[in-house]
Amino acid sequence: MKKYLKNVPIESVSAWILAIFWISPLIYAFWAAFHPNEYAINFNLLAPLTLNNFIEAWNQAPFARYFFNTFLIVTSILIVQFFICTLAAYAFARFDFIGSNILFAVILIQLMIVPEVLIVENYKIMSNLNLVDSVLGVGLPYMASAFGIFLLRQTFKTIPKELEEAARVEGCKIFGVLLRVYVPLAKPTYLAYGLVSVSYHWNNFLWPLVITNSVNTRPLTVGLAIFGAPESGVNWSIVSAATLLSVSPLLLGFILFQKQFIQSFMYAGIK
Repeated sequence: MKKYLKNVPIESVSAWILAIFWISPLIYAFWAAFHPNEYAINFNLLAPLTLNNFIEAWNQAPFARYFFNTFLIVTSILIVQFFICTLAAYAFARFDFIGSNILFAVILIQLMIVPEVLIVENYKIMSNLNLVDSVLGVGLPYMASAFGIFLLRQTFKTIPKELEEAARVEGCKIFGVLLRVYVPLAKPTYLAYGLVSVSYHWNNFLWPLVITNSVNTRPLTVGLAIFGAPESGVNWSIVSAATLLSVSPLLLGFILFQKQFIQSFMYAGIK
């Protein structure tokens, strides 16, 4: 036994310990969600299982509306980000214009700015545009992504120019070259960035909390926080069930497509 333990790398042991530490809240959420409230903190293996917590959570809060708002916000942000980042990345990768390096450096500086720092200014802008408490107001500050521009630019620079020249010989214009050459070859990068964007905006909390005031615009994160507020009394089993409802789409997506996720991130490494 001692000989076997000596052969186990310390990195593997540390990784397992860290994984168990990070997944422990999710394990508790699963336990509490599928058991009555009196067993939420009583880990009795003979405790009865129930689905009533999910039914109660769904009936006590407008989770259907929260899901719709979140899906609308995440999808609209992702589509606009793909469009803007593709055009900007192509310009930086293939066109030489005055101040291009300086402009690209300014964009990279945004990666070092914590989004929460800009909340006050973003709120002022949304207020001037009459977009407070609107789905567009939640998503507008995130429509352009410095990280997306950087990642796609690095990918586009690895694509041989001969392919673009061949496409132009066939009669393709700029948008034709993008759609037929660059976008297909950069699909793993789009997938990797899409995963980052979707997971971030699905779980985004602070900005939606500031900018939304009604059920019609609140995403899941804000709705869940209000649902689990201690002022309304806390039933940990129901709150855990609501938490699983909120994170289930991301968990299910990762479980089903984890191989594609890992491959896309490996391909989309910084080159």
